[in-house]
Amino acid sequence: MTSVSCKVEGMHCTNCALSVSRYLEKKGMENINVSFATEEVSFIAPAGADSAEVLNGINDLGFRVVLPDQASAKVPVYQTLNFKFFFCLIFTLPLLLHMWVDWHWLHNPWTQFWLTLPVFITGLWHFGKSAVRSLMNRMANMDVLVTLGASAAFIYSVIGALVNGNPDYLFFETTAAIITLVFLGNLLEEKSVKQTTTAITELARMQVTMARLINTDHGHEHIHEVDNRTLRPGDCVLVNTGDKIPMDGTIYWGSGHINESMITGESDPVNKKEKDKVIGGTILEDGSIKVYITATGKDTVLSYIIELVKQAQSDKPPMQRLADRISAIFVPLVLSIAIVTFLGWYFIGHTTFGTAMMRSIAVLVIACPCAMGLATPAAVMVGLGRAARNGILIKGGHTLELFKDIKRVVFDKTGTLTTGKLTLRHYHTTMEDTVFRQIVYSLEKYSSHPIARSVAAMWKPAGEVPLQQVREHKGLGMRAKDKEGNEWELGSFRMAAGLTGDDSHNLYLVRNGALMGWLDFADEIRPEAATVIQQLKASGIQPVLLSGDTARKCRELAAALGITEVYAEQSPQQKLEQIDRFMQQAPTAMVGDGINDAPALSKATIGISLSDATQVAMQSANVILLNNNLGSLPLALGLGKHTYLTIKQNLFWAFIYNVVAIPVAALGWLNPILAAGVMGFSDVVLAINSVRLRYKRVVSAS
Repeated sequence: MTSVSCKVEGMHCTNCALSVSRYLEKKGMENINVSFATEEVSFIAPAGADSAEVLNGINDLGFRVVLPDQASAKVPVYQTLNFKFFFCLIFTLPLLLHMWVDWHWLHNPWTQFWLTLPVFITGLWHFGKSAVRSLMNRMANMDVLVTLGASAAFIYSVIGALVNGNPDYLFFETTAAIITLVFLGNLLEEKSVKQTTTAITELARMQVTMARLINTDHGHEHIHEVDNRTLRPGDCVLVNTGDKIPMDGTIYWGSGHINESMITGESDPVNKKEKDKVIGGTILEDGSIKVYITATGKDTVLSYIIELVKQAQSDKPPMQRLADRISAIFVPLVLSIAIVTFLGWYFIGHTTFGTAMMRSIAVLVIACPCAMGLATPAAVMVGLGRAARNGILIKGGHTLELFKDIKRVVFDKTGTLTTGKLTLRHYHTTMEDTVFRQIVYSLEKYSSHPIARSVAAMWKPAGEVPLQQVREHKGLGMRAKDKEGNEWELGSFRMAAGLTGDDSHNLYLVRNGALMGWLDFADEIRPEAATVIQQLKASGIQPVLLSGDTARKCRELAAALGITEVYAEQSPQQKLEQIDRFMQQAPTAMVGDGINDAPALSKATIGISLSDATQVAMQSANVILLNNNLGSLPLALGLGKHTYLTIKQNLFWAFIYNVVAIPVAALGWLNPILAAGVMGFSDVVLAINSVRLRYKRVVSAS
């Protein structure tokens, strides 16, 4: 199976995206994601499928496939919406002017014909090609409606000019106005939709910069400026004050303060020194450092974030799938209503042929299937973009929709509600002190638990003891054997429960079934934890503490933070069972950071992980707080709820607009010119409403 991602240029509406999606389905592709707003297409080609042939097929549909290693072709000026709109406007204004100015030459049918012809050809070339292509793929799009409406008015007017030149038979200005106003609407929509994707654009812009590459020759360093995209792992670069970090790496000389706000959302610069990791695209605000490059291209943190946000934006929430199904039958339905409108007014209403035709054209051009297609992706893109700018990485647009139902947030303790940066308060052993520290370090260096990381960093100088068969047992601790055959265990009280009744210590060391010592650590409560709990309560969400730590320590932490529901001494299996029980009562989010949290994170309605969590926990989570700050949690929940609210508002407007506008046009209360203008602005309303999410207050005051 091959994963394929590319841009597909030329998709202008939901039906275009549906055409591409339906084509890929016919070809047997899997996991298909198509977004017309970002022009992103991804799918998985099964074994034996020719992905190159499939991509050529998309080109044959009239679109242009651009692979990741290809540059987008520069669009000629005459093919841009800007040019087409202003070109058509030049000819349309005189045509509209004749309705108010009594200039004889403007009333001449052939003058109107020659003024309309360039507009009609431009419109037919733009909308007509798309309409024919969509009909060939059995997925009629909005361009079919525009083409039919403009063509009917133009052909009828040409016949009227040839037969008798009566003004009652001339609707050239209608043809020109429909095409020009739809171009204007598309132009405004394009600009509005671009506003919804600014977060990705800003992140992508950060990827390209110049780098000061260090070359060493006979002990002398030479600095050369190069494009950062030419860097490779193992290269060394110099970064001075004000420079961007060119790629991910590790500082091997110097120190400074780095602004990581575009990646983490954290406004305060972070102090970095030797051996600290740095992220490509962030800015060195002061200092001078030399960086050993460890990752480039798609392997960098920034590329990972961009790719994940793009995937999330193309992921369709359930509400969007409903809108897509309606969009698929919308155009044939509108065509039917237009035909009924014409027949009704001509045969039953006994109007003239021209009046009946104008009213059916008004139905065609006021209908807007694009509004339903744009309603969800516009809101999702803005919501995910704001989240990304604030250091919140949300996997999948469907996750945003899940946030609205969350009634309970379950927290792990160590490393989640506490900092996880532990300091050794006291330890006791019956062994030789040096050997005790060596054994503890040798076991803990294999674990990713916050306590283990703290111990390993602190006691590394003591040296290590060769161990065999080292295993980490989730929720318990570490087990191993030494070369003499001694069995060592280091972990929670459950490992030593049969050897002592004192459960007040953090770690217990056991050798061959005998207790050899214990360690106590002090773990600080995260400074933002209390505020987060208060904000959740203010939003009507119940906080719960679910931890593998002792009951006494869990109760102390819960009391300090105001959490009333506590479950202590829970194994990974018990955590999983608790989450399952919670979810039977109400949708539940889980916040955790360790390997033992991974099953519960996967099970929860929404799994939330911190950025310094284990890789397993991050992979299991739906949401990652990149700034490692629990304070982002209320914003993530608020953004999810308000994005869903915006989607509902957009869909309501899209449906109500069409439900009201089409009957109004069918009843003859709108002329086609006004109908085209109203349709042109309908999508803009959705985009503007979506862009509000960038600035809207989404978190309740605590």
